[in-house]
Amino acid sequence: MSDIDAPMRYAEPVTDRTDREGGVGLVVLLALALAVAAVGLAMVSREVAEPFVLAILAALAVVGVFCLFAGAVGILYFGQRHARNDLTKAFVDNLPHGALISDNSGRVFYANRAYRDLLGLDAEAPVPAPDRAFGGNPYLAEPIFRLARAAQQGRTLKEEFRLPPPGEVEDEGAVEPRWFRISVQPMPPEPGSGRKGPLTVWQVDEVTQDRLREESSFAKVQAAIDYLDNAPAGFFTADADGRIEYLNATLAQWLKLDLSEIATKRLTLPQIMSQDNAALLGGAGRGENHGNAQGGVRRFDFDLLRTDGTTMPVRVLHRLPRGNQLAHVLILNRGPGEAQEADAAGLRYTRIFQSSPFAIATVDADGAVSATNAVFSRMFGADADAGSGKIKLETFVDEGNRQDLRKALEAAIAGQGLIDPIDVTFAGPGQSSGRIYLNSIADAQDTGEAAIAYALDTTEQRALEVQFAQSQKMQAVGQLAGGIAHDFNNMLTAIIGFSDFLLLNHRPTDPAFQDIMNIKQNANRAAGLVRQLLAFSRQQTLRPQVLQLGDVLSDLSILLDRLLGENIELSLESASDLWPVKADLHQFEQVIVNLAVNARDAMPDGGKLAIRTANVTEAQSGELGEGHMPAGEYVMIEVRDTGTGMTDEVKQKIFEPFFSTKEIGRGTGLGLSTVYGIVKQTGGYVFVDSEVGVGTAMRVYLPRFEEGTAGVDQEPAKLERKPEKPKDLTGRGTLLLVEDEDAVRSFAARALGTRGYEVLEASTGAEALEVFEEHEGNVDLVVSDVVMPEMDGPTLLKRLREQNPDIKIIFMSGYAEDAFKRNLDENEEFMFLQKPFDLKTLAATVKSALDD
Repeated sequence: MSDIDAPMRYAEPVTDRTDREGGVGLVVLLALALAVAAVGLAMVSREVAEPFVLAILAALAVVGVFCLFAGAVGILYFGQRHARNDLTKAFVDNLPHGALISDNSGRVFYANRAYRDLLGLDAEAPVPAPDRAFGGNPYLAEPIFRLARAAQQGRTLKEEFRLPPPGEVEDEGAVEPRWFRISVQPMPPEPGSGRKGPLTVWQVDEVTQDRLREESSFAKVQAAIDYLDNAPAGFFTADADGRIEYLNATLAQWLKLDLSEIATKRLTLPQIMSQDNAALLGGAGRGENHGNAQGGVRRFDFDLLRTDGTTMPVRVLHRLPRGNQLAHVLILNRGPGEAQEADAAGLRYTRIFQSSPFAIATVDADGAVSATNAVFSRMFGADADAGSGKIKLETFVDEGNRQDLRKALEAAIAGQGLIDPIDVTFAGPGQSSGRIYLNSIADAQDTGEAAIAYALDTTEQRALEVQFAQSQKMQAVGQLAGGIAHDFNNMLTAIIGFSDFLLLNHRPTDPAFQDIMNIKQNANRAAGLVRQLLAFSRQQTLRPQVLQLGDVLSDLSILLDRLLGENIELSLESASDLWPVKADLHQFEQVIVNLAVNARDAMPDGGKLAIRTANVTEAQSGELGEGHMPAGEYVMIEVRDTGTGMTDEVKQKIFEPFFSTKEIGRGTGLGLSTVYGIVKQTGGYVFVDSEVGVGTAMRVYLPRFEEGTAGVDQEPAKLERKPEKPKDLTGRGTLLLVEDEDAVRSFAARALGTRGYEVLEASTGAEALEVFEEHEGNVDLVVSDVVMPEMDGPTLLKRLREQNPDIKIIFMSGYAEDAFKRNLDENEEFMFLQKPFDLKTLAATVKSALDD
């Protein structure tokens, strides 16, 4: 018989309780026995047969009851028995690993031959479940417990562990350890099998050889790593983001790095080289092989940074990455002696070329970039470093500048010298600006390089120039506005004063009384405009106090509701832990009102106005990018509307006095200029963010007030209320009035003279000193202007103090008190009268000064 015709032989299971077959012969034998007994009993008398019949019936009854109980507990099975699946059993019996089926009590139903062989059991030895076979080893207590627990809970679990063979002791390496992998999984009961509980399938496999192969591979890898660590060259790998994944011990020693720290701290390329060289390596391999790439490897010569701040010249062999692969970099140390042997001049040129702070590129006769340094790659991206001779230099600038660059490049290629630099805007989303210098190369035919291009990034310089120009313009406008305000205040003082004289001589029933009142009211309106000009020029008098802006805005919301109207929705969002600020309460309220009114006028059809406050930390202020606001702690007030928005041209002019986009007669154009001046004088900053058709957001940043700040009162300052004017404004005494404006001096002298004072007049400071000496210093009070020709008010006061240290003085000025206070001594005492003023205010101030 051939091997093909021979019957297939299967490995026999060592334990099999899955099938218990009965026999028909036993049934026939039992039937014959009952028939013989029946015939025998029929041949005897009834009296003799009756006990035997009862005994047989009793025995059958006992057997029946026993069968019922046996069927209930599963000992006997009633019904059709399933056919035995020999193919399945043959598959399990021939598995290369051990397989065993048991119940939760540990009773083994089935186990194949491989299981006994793995455990090393004798042929006659009972077969235990794995949890009992391996449970005696104290080193395996935890994994065996987890497996047994999973078997009881009907879960799947796999464990792998190391142990000596059963029955042997691992002693001083005499016996090689073995590795086993044991898995457990539940097997639900088959339908009609009669079993109620699930069984557990155990699989046991020895994986010693697999582990030995893994350990051998690991040892080879470790040997390779040891060799790489001790290689005479440095080596590291980095990902696309510049994070170093591996760095060998040689390079760590060169850079004076601690390998133990490298394992815990993620190094990046900028930590071991300059930012420009890091950008060069980061973008070197984003395209195909170009230029001097040989088989996917590029070569650079630059300096690495040691931890002590020193540099070391190296040659870098950079393997170009593919896709998301790591970039492999080989570092060759170039000592002084080696540099001389390997063309020291060329190496020195390469180092200078790569370490230059300017972007440098060589250009061929076609205007294409042939070589670039690290800064050039950083400025223009990875494409600039392709070095393929296919990328034109003009592609790196905006289209509007390409013609000028092309002309200058043609001149350089032609060998011309003294080519003027070109101011350009670089191509790209950032719209950065720069300046390009071009020089020709004399030996262009030998090298193929016709010109050298130097590129400087002037974006920040341009921004500073624009900001400086804007600041100078605002300063000039402010000085102009302050000068105009000063002259207007003098004229308004005279108009208001002489109007008061006319009102004294006219009763309310006189026809001219109402005309005079209109003159005075319009003069006061003009004085309000002048105060706004002074606010813009930061020359108004402030009374700062510590404010909680949340409370101020809450109190101001009622007024804002009335100003905005019904078709605009107002919302206030204030931070709960808002820092305090120090500002003039009335001036801050004017800032919010002006911003709200401008927002209202920008929403003629209605909309939403949101006022929000928040704290801005020093770190946040540095990241805002709001102009050039210095880093610090601020309180932000944002006023955002959903109005028409502003164009860039309008945004450049909104803070200028008398600039307005409203119709004639609907505004003076001083609202935002007043806001600008008040915020600046308070030490804060104001910025605008607007988009046409979307809306505008005005953000005011005020410096945080901290208790204990030098030069700042810690107690909240109370607003100075004007003292109630005394009913009797007459007085006695000698006054020295110093005023260079004739109309103001005439009005003030007449007003004080009618109140009973003796008034000595002077038009300049020098004249005032002469009058003072003529009257031998018998002057009770000096009323002086601040800004005068020849000698100003503060200088006059110092000269008067030399003759009379106790002299009293009142300064009059259209400027702010702080504008001239810095020119006086620190503890100098004086009273201040802001122009314009009326007759009663002048008389009341003089009487109060004399009474004090």
